[in-house]
Amino acid sequence: MAPKAAKGAKPEPAPAPPPPGAKPEEDKKDDKEPSDKPQKAVQPKHEVGTRKGCRRYRWELKDSNKEFWLLGHAEMKILSLGCLIAAMILLSSLTVHPILRLIITMEISIFSFFILLYSFAIHRYIPFILWPISDLFNDLFACGFLVGAVVFAVRSRRSMNLHYLLAVILIGVAGVFAFIDVCLQRNHFKGKRVKKHMLVPPPGKEKGPQQGKGPEPAKPPEPAKPPEPAKGKK
Repeated sequence: MAPKAAKGAKPEPAPAPPPPGAKPEEDKKDDKEPSDKPQKAVQPKHEVGTRKGCRRYRWELKDSNKEFWLLGHAEMKILSLGCLIAAMILLSSLTVHPILRLIITMEISIFSFFILLYSFAIHRYIPFILWPISDLFNDLFACGFLVGAVVFAVRSRRSMNLHYLLAVILIGVAGVFAFIDVCLQRNHFKGKRVKKHMLVPPPGKEKGPQQGKGPEPAKPPEPAKPPEPAKGKK
C-alpha cells in the first residue's frame, strides 16, 4: 500500500506543454552546426594579405598596373618609346653615325624593359633591388644621353634633310618626356622617409661570463714523491 499523502499537501503541477512554434533541442543543435564552420578571412584591399599562388599574382598584377598608369609613368615611357622608334625608322634610310643608332637602340631596349617589368609585376618578386630608385636613375641617364645625341647629331652634319631633322626633333622630345618622368618620380618620393637603423642587424643577446660553459673540473692532487735515501746509507 502506498503511503497516503499528507493532509493539506498540494498536488505537483503538471509540466506545461511546449509552445507550437518551439523546436526540440536536437533541432537547435542542428541549426548551430553550419554557423560553427570557419569563415573565409577578409583580405585587405591595399596589402597582399595572406594571398598565395595565382591569387597573389593577380592582386600584384592589378596593383602594379594601377600604380604604373595612375601616376603617369606608363604614359611618359610609352611616349618616349614611340618617339625613339619613329626616329629610328626615319634614320634607317639615311647614312648616320653609328653612335647615334647605338644610343637610340639602347634607350628603346631600356624603356621596353621597364614597361614590361611594371606591366607584368615582375619587380614585386625581386625585392632586393630598389626599383623606384633604379627607374629614377634610368630616367636621368636617358635624358642626358638623348640630349647628348641631339647635340652630336646637329654638330656632325652641316646640312640636314627633312627626315634627319624630324628624327633629331623626336629624339629631343623623347628626352623631354624622360625629364617629366623624373619629376613624377620625385613626387612619388615626397613624404617618404627611410627608417632609421633599417639595415642595422638587431643586437645579439649578451651572454654572461660563464653562460654556456660548465664549471671547470677540479684537478686531481699530485701524488706525493717518496723521500730520497740519505747518501752513504744503505
